[in-house]
Amino acid sequence: MKIAVVTDSTSYLTAQEIADNHITIIPIPVIMDGKVYNEGVDVSNHEYYEMLKTSASFPSTSQPAVGELIEVYENLRDAGYEAIISIHLASTISGFSNTVANVANEIEGVKVYGYDSQITVRLMGQMALQAARMANSEEYSPEQIITELDALRATTGELFVVDDLQNLVRGGRLSNAGAFIGSVLKIKPLLTFDDKTHEIVAFEKVRSMKKAKARVEELFAEAYAKIDYPIRVTVYHANDLEAGQTWFNELQMKYPAMPIELAELGPVIGTHLGSGALAVTWIKDELAE
Repeated sequence: MKIAVVTDSTSYLTAQEIADNHITIIPIPVIMDGKVYNEGVDVSNHEYYEMLKTSASFPSTSQPAVGELIEVYENLRDAGYEAIISIHLASTISGFSNTVANVANEIEGVKVYGYDSQITVRLMGQMALQAARMANSEEYSPEQIITELDALRATTGELFVVDDLQNLVRGGRLSNAGAFIGSVLKIKPLLTFDDKTHEIVAFEKVRSMKKAKARVEELFAEAYAKIDYPIRVTVYHANDLEAGQTWFNELQMKYPAMPIELAELGPVIGTHLGSGALAVTWIKDELAE
C-alpha cells in the first residue's frame, strides 16, 4: 500500500529530512499586526523574532484554512497514495488535530488517518520520520504504523524554560497559569506537558536562568536513569543561538555517546513561549542499533 505522511511546520524537520523521507508539511499560520505569515514559508525565524521586537500587538497563531488542508490530501490522492497519516501538534494547544479528524471524512478515494502527537517540536518530527520510514518501505499497513506511533509517543519527555510567562498567559496555553501569575516577572518557570492531560503546565519556579538550566539537567538525569532504551535528545532555543549552542555543548560533554541535536523554536511555538526560551526534549532513538 502506498502511504503518505503529513505533518505540520511545528515539527521543525529540516529541508533534507523532509525531502529524503517524502514528508508533506502543512504550514501553521502566525498573525502579527494583522498580517498572516505561514511558518517556514512567508517568514524565517530570524525575520519573525525581529518583527516581534517592534510588534504593535501581541501575535497569535491560527489553523490552516480547511480548503488548503483538503487540497493537500486530494493532491496526495491524485499522486497515487492510498492512505495518508497526518501527524499534528497536541490538541490541547491547537484545534488543528480536531480539524484534521473532521476533514478526513470528506476526502474521497483515500483514507486519511489523523494522529494527535500530544506534543509538538521535533518530538513530533521524530514521529513523522519514523512513520515515513515505515511507509516508504511499503511493508506496513497504516494500522501498524499508528501502533508504532503510539509506542513512540509514550517515550517522549520535555522540559521548557521560559524567560517569563507573559506570552503563555496571554495566549491561554498554560493550564495552571493562576498559580504563577503573581510572580511572572520574577521567575524562570519550568514547563512540561502533563502526562495525563497533555496540557502545558508550569511545575516549578526557579530564580535565574542558570539555576533553571541546572534544574532541567537534574530532572533529565533522573528521567534518563529510569530509561532502558536508547534516546535522542534535542536542545532548543528561541532567538538565542548563543545560549542554545552553549547548552548543547555542555550536554554533549556530559553525554558524549548520546545523539544530541540543536534546533530553534520557530514562530508558532515562539509566539507562546517567547523569545529567549530554552528547552530539552528526548524520545526513543529508533535508529539506534
